[in-house]
Amino acid sequence: MTTQLINNEGEATLTLCGRLDTAVSSQVSADINQLLATAGTIQHLTVDAGQLEYISSSGLRILLMLAKRFKQFRITEVNPEVYDVLSMTGFTKMMTVERALRQLSVDGCEVIGVGGVGTVFRLNDDTIIKVFREGTTMDEVRKEITMSKEAFVMGMPTAISFDMVRVGSQYGLVYELLHAQTLSACLKQSPERVDELARKYAGLFRQMHAIQVPADSSVPDALEHERNQVLHIRRYFPQEKIDILLQLLDTVPASNRLLHLDLQAKNAMIQNEELMLIDMGEVGYGHPILDLAHAYSAMVSLVGDYDKIIGIPRELGTELWNRAIDYYFEGLPADVVALRKEQIKALSCIRNFSWLALSDSFPETVINECRALFDERVTRHREQLLQVCQTLKDWK
Repeated sequence: MTTQLINNEGEATLTLCGRLDTAVSSQVSADINQLLATAGTIQHLTVDAGQLEYISSSGLRILLMLAKRFKQFRITEVNPEVYDVLSMTGFTKMMTVERALRQLSVDGCEVIGVGGVGTVFRLNDDTIIKVFREGTTMDEVRKEITMSKEAFVMGMPTAISFDMVRVGSQYGLVYELLHAQTLSACLKQSPERVDELARKYAGLFRQMHAIQVPADSSVPDALEHERNQVLHIRRYFPQEKIDILLQLLDTVPASNRLLHLDLQAKNAMIQNEELMLIDMGEVGYGHPILDLAHAYSAMVSLVGDYDKIIGIPRELGTELWNRAIDYYFEGLPADVVALRKEQIKALSCIRNFSWLALSDSFPETVINECRALFDERVTRHREQLLQVCQTLKDWK
């Protein structure tokens, strides 16, 4: 039986390897106490049980001692045999215990979507899997599960993951979507349906934006999230350019509407002729302009390989968007619709660049492309963009 402790600025992981039985429990307890005594300050202790083969009652007492000592305590990567022991003895009710995740392979699977935080593959006719980028934490994956459930409860047609897995060293979420296909795939297969699909696309936005997020919801503030993303990309842009984006963001009125914040044509699945939301990692609440500006940034002014990211030619994606936004504002006076379109286009300049905050591992070529486009899209039009965005206060 071996033990190892790594303390990363108060976030410590204790790894247990082997059989924690009665014969070794006293020595293991002494070893752990010695490791803790020399590790420095620990706020959160995680026991990695991925290599723990067996645990006896004396081993359970060690875990109980640790749980009492550290308020923030959890046991992860627990194999089925050890989990059964922890469950039968009530430990799963007293503390956070996480099963080991099953491993899946996506070798040979069709790629149906590539985004800032991961790639979506089709496993078979019935299921898809979203594989998160290297470095994504389990807490970030759990957030996406939580946001999907929140949106579903609020009334949105949303795919709910039924399994969290590992794909190599990365996390994945598996979804059951019987014979579903992305909006992009459907449009590419049947471009003559563009008007019909645009109306469905607009309806999905309208349905979502009609939902008021209650104050006690765990859905985060989209404005705050957007501001943090802008601040995050200071590593790529000088402060004066960041300030322009923040000035634009400051014009967005407060609101409590449900927003997807990445509703491009690959993040909507068609099942039984109904559009369904996927990729819920950025869900928030706020003003609809943020959602529409994000979607415009993807569907019209995307930086990068459009065909690969969106899944259709840019001309077809732009046509889908133009028809959808007309349906979204259907019934409003023509001059109001024209102003709304200008507002969306102006605010989309933030998302053109803030999406770089979704990962710290984007290729340098992509970052340089964004840098080159900033002056063309933002700096040269700063006053005009600010003037348009100042009119947002009248968008109720």
